[in-house]
Amino acid sequence: MKHPILALLLLVTTWTFAQSPRREWQLTHNWKFTKGDPADAASLTFNDGSWQTVSIPHDWAIFGPFDENHDLQVVAVTQNNEKVATRKTGRTGGLPYMGTGWYRTRFNVDGFEAAGQRVNLIFDGAMSEARVYVNGREVGFWPCGYNSFFFDVTDFLHPDGQNNLLAVRLENREQSSRWYPGAGLYRNVHVRVTDRVHVPVWGTYITTPHVSAEYAAVKLQLSLENIKTGSEVIVQTDIFDPHGKVVASRQTIQKKFQALPHEQNITVNAPMLWSPETPHLYRAISKVMVGDRLHDQVETRFGIRSIEVIADKGFFLNGQRRKFQGVCNHHDLGPLGAAINKAALRRQLTLLKEMGCDAIRTAHNMPAPELVQLCDEMGFMMMLEPFDEWDRAKCKNGYHRFFSEWAEKDMVNMIRHYRNHPSVVMWSIGNEVPTQCSSDGYKVAKFLQDICHREDPTRPVTCGMDQVTCVLNNGFAALIDVPGLNYRAHRYHEAYDKLPQALVLGSETASTVSSRGVYKFPVVKKADAKHPDNQSSSYDMEYCSWANLPDDDFVLADDHDWTMGQFVWTGFDYLGEPSPYDTDAWPSHSSLFGIIDLASLPKDRYYLYRSVWNKQSPTLHVLPHWTHPGREGEVTPVFVYTSYPEAELFVNGKSYGRQTKSKASPQHRYRLMWMDVVYQPGEVKVVAYDAAGRVADEKVVRTAGKPHHIELVPDRSVLAADGNDLAYVTVRVVDKEGNLCPNDQRMVKFQARGAGRYQAAANGDATSLDLFHLPQMPLFNGQLTAIVRAADKGGELVFEASAPGLPKARLVIAVK
Repeated sequence: MKHPILALLLLVTTWTFAQSPRREWQLTHNWKFTKGDPADAASLTFNDGSWQTVSIPHDWAIFGPFDENHDLQVVAVTQNNEKVATRKTGRTGGLPYMGTGWYRTRFNVDGFEAAGQRVNLIFDGAMSEARVYVNGREVGFWPCGYNSFFFDVTDFLHPDGQNNLLAVRLENREQSSRWYPGAGLYRNVHVRVTDRVHVPVWGTYITTPHVSAEYAAVKLQLSLENIKTGSEVIVQTDIFDPHGKVVASRQTIQKKFQALPHEQNITVNAPMLWSPETPHLYRAISKVMVGDRLHDQVETRFGIRSIEVIADKGFFLNGQRRKFQGVCNHHDLGPLGAAINKAALRRQLTLLKEMGCDAIRTAHNMPAPELVQLCDEMGFMMMLEPFDEWDRAKCKNGYHRFFSEWAEKDMVNMIRHYRNHPSVVMWSIGNEVPTQCSSDGYKVAKFLQDICHREDPTRPVTCGMDQVTCVLNNGFAALIDVPGLNYRAHRYHEAYDKLPQALVLGSETASTVSSRGVYKFPVVKKADAKHPDNQSSSYDMEYCSWANLPDDDFVLADDHDWTMGQFVWTGFDYLGEPSPYDTDAWPSHSSLFGIIDLASLPKDRYYLYRSVWNKQSPTLHVLPHWTHPGREGEVTPVFVYTSYPEAELFVNGKSYGRQTKSKASPQHRYRLMWMDVVYQPGEVKVVAYDAAGRVADEKVVRTAGKPHHIELVPDRSVLAADGNDLAYVTVRVVDKEGNLCPNDQRMVKFQARGAGRYQAAANGDATSLDLFHLPQMPLFNGQLTAIVRAADKGGELVFEASAPGLPKARLVIAVK
């Protein structure tokens, strides 16, 4: 050829439009499931005809029943400062997650052998101790129930690729968790088919070593498998901006391939930067050629942003300092259990976003990939955390059994899986691990931190530490890139003075407890307050002994540059850990820590955080409700959570005076509190004033009359016809004027028909033993949430709710 450059251009043009040789799909339907451990369940000849047919994701335990004997424990929870073992009820949610379960399904891979292709099975998570079999032969084992893992199963498939049997054995042991872990194939399972020459699972790595308003340097590394050393390799990468336009391209050639990642450096001019306020996402599409053949095409989504941690100054994103306004979340989705659902995650993140939250800590486990993808899209910074145990036990059958052999494998999987995601800004290596107080604990911490630095040198590493005296004296805290303190707000200054990093992160804060719509009198600030009904007061003045109230954390964040913000325990209530009602306190079986309850309904505390965190829209919230029969003439304090500096309170037209936020105490700094209000039925009105003293807003709360009707409030009016989309319907009993009846606890029954079905319900009561999946649920203080699921065909989803003594309510949701 006289013109080799022209020939190469023609070759690239031809190959650019070729179809990618890789295929991927999920194994969702037609699974067979049984609880128990039948012999030969992996065998091709085993008859699973009597097993239950399920779809994945699936959580076998969420259907109950609740029982205090499920995982009953007699333990001392050392991280809660307990010295004596006591009888723990409801610690893991009172649900039957323990035991062994089997899943079986069949799948086809057309033409893989003739094409010389490779086939991988990818598990986003399997709870737990997964043993995977294909066509009767064991493929592999992965013990951690939270992590994603994969196996190359090419050599296990039938030669014609048809009717392959996949069997998975899972086992959850007693005392293997401190909260409800879920059970089963609760995350998605994928089949990926590639050419023999391909980019392996999680084989791309994108960093942005330089970021400015003018341009960004994008560095892409591609791992390549099964290429003969010395071959000529061509990689063409196109970068698409958030609008889908190609904004940069790069073609690189290795004349003699070496078994190292293939590297490309690409410049993007005038980049659109990723941040929580502007979550812009780019895509890199890379095509891999060996000789004249296209072997693979991979798409990697990423964001352009810079992160930096500076002594005395804190965390910087894109050159701007910011304090984390974050929450910790366990992985369960309340009444849906652990089974992952993207619509449910989006619902959670939407509520948190409105509150002003900008960060998520995945406490204390690897996240579902759908959560990380949504945080990329919706704008949440993330701290990813893999472990609640290292080599020393918290639970008799916890992860410590696997740590020495599996910790590095688990860390590598987590980091490679998520290191391209712009939302991930920090790795955590553990939470309150007992190892922190051992004389050589720093060695284990260094081992894990070094893995993070090796696999991803661009992000800092932290660890949630609760034993402050230990970690300050034994070198443990001094080793970590970013020292994270769990609670112990009164020791932040000491840690700052002693540690070389000159920084403190609130890696876990508050542990304030409250029950939505429950108010206890007299109103006093108290640690470990307990009440006969096993509820905590929504005046937000009760907290656990190791913790504090939210206001203390606000002060530290607002007053000191060297504090990096906080991750509140927790954004949502979750199943298990019903502190302070965890010692012989059945039927308590879910947490009270959440800012939002198990039914996805905000508690009063939501508005306290919103008043401080949400800088985009004002907050004015009044508590308590004003329907307290029998309290006439008694002192009933009124609190106001507001972003305005001043407000005046009126009760039935009588002024209780104007109050202004002050530094008299942390509570006076962030709340307006009228402690001497005397209850009389009628109307409470709050008038808020801006910084110039002008009337800015007002809020009225009225005493509810007789219950009159059911009000149905969906979070969405249109659902996707994909079989997975969800609508959360708030069910409220109100009086004739539409005021919530906050003392109504009647049973409500549900019916759904048409283009969807009823999925589950929850009322937010941590003591309720009503099963989530049954089409009925009692109200808790006038409200509950029902969840409906769209069908996979369009139409109208009709939802009805009925309750004794009230007319039936009806709602229609479009499914398209």
